[in-house]
Amino acid sequence: MTDKICKEKMSLVEKLGVHIEKREQLAPVAARILSYTILTGKKGSTFEDMVNILCASKSTISTHLNHLQDLNKIEYFTKTGDRKKYFIINKDMVVHHVDNLMNEWKEVRELHEEIKTYKETINLQNDGDYAEKFDLNFHNDYIKFLDEATASIEILRTKLTDAKFEI
Repeated sequence: MTDKICKEKMSLVEKLGVHIEKREQLAPVAARILSYTILTGKKGSTFEDMVNILCASKSTISTHLNHLQDLNKIEYFTKTGDRKKYFIINKDMVVHHVDNLMNEWKEVRELHEEIKTYKETINLQNDGDYAEKFDLNFHNDYIKFLDEATASIEILRTKLTDAKFEI
């Protein structure tokens, strides 16, 4: 890799690592391992690469690799004649993340539907006073957004599960 691309990759490892650390509630080193593995792709990352590139001890890398495997976030493959393990992202982790997003959006949608129904009931009771009526446009637009986002991410999930592309 050229020096420029290597610096760019390491900058992204850090940026993505911070994001993953927050989102997945992972230790900083585990998040960096995961982000490095994501950015290395299907060729896989070796234990030795991670020790050298992430500047962490063998013990630390080993502990976090084992933890990430236990969480089913990464997996490994081996190559014939090579004793090294090549770590890659577990595609199921991405599908699980998509499922979590869809479930969260479904809950939020249901909550907005309930709020909207409540506000409609209140609006019917205030038939003469327009100033007291709730504006339902936000809820309508937000529900529409959630429906469209869910439909879009369901397409992505289908492509992931039908192996239409690799991560």
